[in-house]
Amino acid sequence: MELIEMDPEVCGGKPILKGTRITVKLILEVLANGWTIEDIMEEYELTREQIIHAIKYAESILEKVRAVKL
Repeated sequence: MELIEMDPEVCGGKPILKGTRITVKLILEVLANGWTIEDIMEEYELTREQIIHAIKYAESILEKVRAVKL
């Protein structure tokens, strides 16, 4: 995901939108709280493409998660 980056020196290494300090987690949190993509675009000066990439990045991570029997 070329619009997502992780750098240990920025936001504790959490996945962020490239060139910003806006985390993927923040995007998911505000969406969960009822914000629209348009709200996020306006508040954080992001493009629709950046927001969609954040959502797709989170989806790709969740796709890899599997339950393990202990």
